[in-house]
Amino acid sequence: MTDLATPRVLSDQEKAVLLAAPRGYCAGVDRAVVTVEKALELYGAPVYVRKQIVHNKHVVSDLESRGAIFVDELDQVPEGETVVFSAHGVSPQVHSDAAERSLKTIDATCPLVTKVHHEAKRFAGEDYDILLIGHAGHEEVEGTAGEAPEHIQLVEGPGDVAGITVRDPKRVAWLSQTTLSVDETMETVAAIRERFPDLLDPPSDDICYATQNRQLAVKEIARESDLVIVVGSGNSSNSVRLVEVALEAGAGASHRVDDASEIDESWLDGVRTVSVTSGASVPESLVQGVLTFLAERGYPDARAVHSAEESLIFSLPKELRRDLKAAAAGA
Repeated sequence: MTDLATPRVLSDQEKAVLLAAPRGYCAGVDRAVVTVEKALELYGAPVYVRKQIVHNKHVVSDLESRGAIFVDELDQVPEGETVVFSAHGVSPQVHSDAAERSLKTIDATCPLVTKVHHEAKRFAGEDYDILLIGHAGHEEVEGTAGEAPEHIQLVEGPGDVAGITVRDPKRVAWLSQTTLSVDETMETVAAIRERFPDLLDPPSDDICYATQNRQLAVKEIARESDLVIVVGSGNSSNSVRLVEVALEAGAGASHRVDDASEIDESWLDGVRTVSVTSGASVPESLVQGVLTFLAERGYPDARAVHSAEESLIFSLPKELRRDLKAAAAGA
C-alpha cells in the first residue's frame, strides 16, 4: 500500500528540464555592465555608480570586487570623480546635480528607457496629463517622472484608476515602466481608457522587447511545467513578473532564486518537468548553476525551447566611446 504522505520518487526517465530562450542579459543590461567594466579599465578604480547598475546582486558584487563603488546619491561621490548612471535612467535634476559637483558622468541609461523619457517630454510639451504605469520607488519610474513632474502621475494598477484627477479628460496620455507584465499593463490601460476614452497611446510600446520576449518564452513552457524556476534578484521587476506570468500561464509552481543555493529541494518532490528561465539582468553562469543543481538530482540535460531570436546590440555611451577612441589614438 502506498503511503500518500510520502512523495513518489520519479525515475530519471520520467524527468525533463525545459530551458527558456531567450533569457538572461538583454542589450540594455549588457551595455550597462560593459560600460562599468570599460570605465574601470580606462580610468582605473574607483569608478562610482549611482544606484545598482542593473538589478542583480551578483553583477553588483562582481563589479564591486573590481573597484566600482555603488552609491545611492551623488553627494556620496567626491567632487570631480567619474560616476556612471544606471541602466534605469535618471531625472534631469540628477544631471544638474552632477554638473554642480563637477562630476564626470557616463550615462548608461538603456536606450529603450531613454525613449520613454523622450515621450514624456513630448507629451508634457503638448500639455497632456501623463499617466505613468509603474511601481512606486523604482529607479526607472523616478527618472521618467522627473522629466515632467508637474504633468506626470503614477498609476500602479487598475485599483488606482478611480482616483485619477486630470485637468482635461480629452488630453490624457499614458506611458509605462519598461519591465512590467504586458498583460497586467494592458489591463491597467483598459481601465484608464474606460474612464478617459480619448486616452492617447505612446507612439510605440513602452514595455521593452526583452521583457516581452522573456514573458512569451515562459508562457510557452509554463503549461508543460510542474515547476518553473526563475533566476533573478528580488528587486528585479522583470524577474518578479516572470514568476507571476508562469503561474498565470499554468505552471504547477514557480519560484524566484538569486542562484542555485536558494533552491528548496522540497520543490522537486514529485516534479517531472522543471522549466528554467532568468530575468534580463542575470548572467548565464547563474542559470548554468541551476541546471547543474538539477543534474545532480537526476534531471537530464535541458532542452531549449526557442520562442524568439534577439540580435539587438546597443553602442556604448558616447562619453565612453569618445574617451576610448582618444586612449586608442594616444597608445
